[in-house]
Amino acid sequence: MSKVTSRNKVYFVGAGCGAADLITVRGAKLLGLADVIIYAGSLVNPELLEYAKKDCEIYNSATMTLEEVMEIIVNANQEGKMVVRLHTGEPSIYGAVQEQMHILDEKGIDYESCPGVSACFGAAASLNLEYTLPDVSQSLIITRMEGRTAVPEGESIESFAAHGATMAIYLSTGMLEELQERLLKGGYDKNTPAAIVYKASWPEEEKYICTVGTLANTAKAKNIKNLAVILVGDVIAKSNYSLSKLYDKDFETGFRTPH
Repeated sequence: MSKVTSRNKVYFVGAGCGAADLITVRGAKLLGLADVIIYAGSLVNPELLEYAKKDCEIYNSATMTLEEVMEIIVNANQEGKMVVRLHTGEPSIYGAVQEQMHILDEKGIDYESCPGVSACFGAAASLNLEYTLPDVSQSLIITRMEGRTAVPEGESIESFAAHGATMAIYLSTGMLEELQERLLKGGYDKNTPAAIVYKASWPEEEKYICTVGTLANTAKAKNIKNLAVILVGDVIAKSNYSLSKLYDKDFETGFRTPH
């Protein structure tokens, strides 16, 4: 590995968005070295556990509380065992990792993060989509609807929709009628392209291109109720964009002079 591993560390590893081979090389190696793995069983592909060594202790956090998870991590660390906390996707996005890190800080336990492929990037790959097309959109907004977890004031769907940028909306499939209404209220036209990608990169992946005005009906017709990322923006049409200056024959870079 490019970084030296330590048995005195806890490793937070991003599992990727679904397919077992979309975990990073570093993440797979960490799984193979771990004495203890605690994985998010409700969302992490169980095939990833095949990277673990035979005598590894494996726990499914789907049935556990934060206190129970941390008790296992802390006890294992004190016993000199290497721990991997395996989170779905990319842990820095809706991963609930900071609260775990805070407890480790309080106990003086060292930890490190290994990034993963988030669902919006798995969805983009599935659709062969570029989120940032010149003269169409140069920004990607990653957000979610408020549910049991609140959204800070000033981060409403309407306020983000007003930018007209590309949006990737997580954890909101069960509220698509409201989401659709708020996207329209915020400023997207009803004919703005949209997409629903269910379980991106999993064998059972489903993907549907629609519009903002047909989001709710599309999901209802296809019986998509959860585990999907919603994409919104004109980039989905893959049209009316300018070519990148990076490869323009008249554009000078540090590696190429104009012809």
